[in-house]
Amino acid sequence: MNSLEVPAASTNTMYRKLQDEGQYRVSSISERHCWHRITHPRATKIAWSCTAIVLATLALLSLPDLSSLAWTTSPKRPYINTLYFFDKDRKKEPGDEFNWADITPSPPPIQWQPCYDNEFDCARLDLPMDWQQAEATNDSASGRRVILAIIRLRATVPSNNSDYRGPIIFNPGGPGGSGIWSLRDHGRDLQTIVGTNHDIVSWDPRGVGASIPRIDCWASTQDRVYWDLQDPGVIDAHEGTVYDAYARAAAYSLVCERNLEASGILEHSSTLYHARDLLAILEGMGEEKLKYWGFSYGTVLGGTFAVMYPDRVERMVNDGNVDYEEWHNGTYINFLHDTDKVMEAFYTFCHSAGPDRCSFHASSPHAIKSRLDALLTKLRTHPIIIPLGQQSPSSDPTEPFHVPSLVTYSHIRRMLSTALYQPILRFPQIARVLASLEAGDALPYHQYTLSDIPPLPSSPTTCQADDTEPIQPPPFIPFEEESNPDVSSAVMCSDAAPFTSSPHDFAQYAKQLLNISSAAGAVQASFRLSCAGRTIRPRWQPLNFTSAFEDVATAHPVLFINNEFDNVTPLVSARKNAKGFKGAKVLVQRGSWGHTSLASPSFCMAKVVRKYFREGEMPEEEEECWGDQVPFGDEDADMEKRVEGSGEGDAGGDGDGELRRAVWRLSRRRSIFGRL
Repeated sequence: MNSLEVPAASTNTMYRKLQDEGQYRVSSISERHCWHRITHPRATKIAWSCTAIVLATLALLSLPDLSSLAWTTSPKRPYINTLYFFDKDRKKEPGDEFNWADITPSPPPIQWQPCYDNEFDCARLDLPMDWQQAEATNDSASGRRVILAIIRLRATVPSNNSDYRGPIIFNPGGPGGSGIWSLRDHGRDLQTIVGTNHDIVSWDPRGVGASIPRIDCWASTQDRVYWDLQDPGVIDAHEGTVYDAYARAAAYSLVCERNLEASGILEHSSTLYHARDLLAILEGMGEEKLKYWGFSYGTVLGGTFAVMYPDRVERMVNDGNVDYEEWHNGTYINFLHDTDKVMEAFYTFCHSAGPDRCSFHASSPHAIKSRLDALLTKLRTHPIIIPLGQQSPSSDPTEPFHVPSLVTYSHIRRMLSTALYQPILRFPQIARVLASLEAGDALPYHQYTLSDIPPLPSSPTTCQADDTEPIQPPPFIPFEEESNPDVSSAVMCSDAAPFTSSPHDFAQYAKQLLNISSAAGAVQASFRLSCAGRTIRPRWQPLNFTSAFEDVATAHPVLFINNEFDNVTPLVSARKNAKGFKGAKVLVQRGSWGHTSLASPSFCMAKVVRKYFREGEMPEEEEECWGDQVPFGDEDADMEKRVEGSGEGDAGGDGDGELRRAVWRLSRRRSIFGRL
């Protein structure tokens, strides 16, 4: 689950497999892309330029997003260990650049090959789009395929070693989160927590990243940019915004369904399909039972898998728990249960830290809140302008802005909502931004929001195609991204009951959320709204979740983890979910604020997770771990010294010192999407 689900550029869309030619052709949507008419080198260059435009724009104008069950039978397959079927010493030639197109898709078993400078193994798995008609012929409508991109970080011991513990699959959340991006970004730290004698495996779910067909609602990058430039702001920005937001959401749904109807992917994007894909990945690796760690939406996927295939659960950690029942009935009220408590931590710890560590300090927590309220009130009527020619927060400090820029009330509301996901990392940064805005200086805001986004291109015509070059479809270029917001909407709307609220109904719902959370209600109300106007329903109809989710007996008990104060997946959700599974326990990370346990480092939590995966050890009752840091704390320097000088790590990287380093590094990883 993730707020500010900022989409990267939509440079390639759907590719369908031509069985008779063994190739891929570009769909009618991608034939309209602004870069379709140009050759590969220019296409790549233009795609990156377009990516910079859309990321920069949507960092300022992005909408929030959080961040699922029918029975099926799986064919009996022999469990073949394909973990190391290839020569592990085989190296690619120097200078070879990895391209997902170089991997030939195949049905199970998974065919691994080295990738990304031999640091990982990759595979492309050919699976049915419609699992309910898995044996359909390819010339029938139900015979369409999905190709999943899968990645693995190998254990430090070979698969024939007695200490080898098999693969752990993780999902980073989303629902449109990319497992490829996440494993490459912080997979080694996750592996350190669970033990380096485990492989760590993840994948791009159907519709995401390098998996095809992609779910792209827009025919071109330019279309997406133009659409997001029309964003009306958060629902309380001004009178009537709530109704503008409703109409906008309905228009977005219409575009998505029109552009993706021919592919059939929207009918096959619910969590049921992702859970069945997960089972196929498990079986494709030659494994009978699942070891799994899911974050945010990954807890919905984990819970769904556990209900569908309870006998296949060997270990399951659900971290940062979405309320399963609310997710499926589409009410989305409970998720803001503790949001204002996280915002209150900003006031409390800023005050206790003093002016040296908190730039927005005041005489009391209440005074800090009043100071922020005054700033937001002023921004409603007086947005701050960055004039034309002022220094740009690009990689080149001499590069000026080419157009004037505004910082508005809606921008700051969204910035604050995003900061609640990672308080330890972000609170000191936004304190500096808020203090500068009070003084009329908006440049620090842009530096904060654009710090991990490529520099803006200088030409306004970057995305325009050159008609003088030969007409040639671009080759398959993997689209690596942290997350895909179009997938988030597709999955959420497929999982939930049909959206039937009128504009007036939604206005009342928005008012209810504002009353629950003054800090983020105006931002998070749009989460539910993304299903307005959706008409396409999933082919695989979910069970009634309430009746299906009763006393589920998994092969091994499920471990639920939650921060004491999580801004979008509150502790009450973890406790509620755990009641549906026999023997399940909840691990509470006390004194921790933010989304998922990784937002707040806890050495204690890491040790419990490691014991669970290694030995299956479960708490006898609800267990508690304390976080190692608080927002605005002075622990950062001390923590860095401790983890660097502990000397407790062993050669395999599994000692306490290395474990402390891993949890500390994970808490310091900034995500522009507000999730880990």
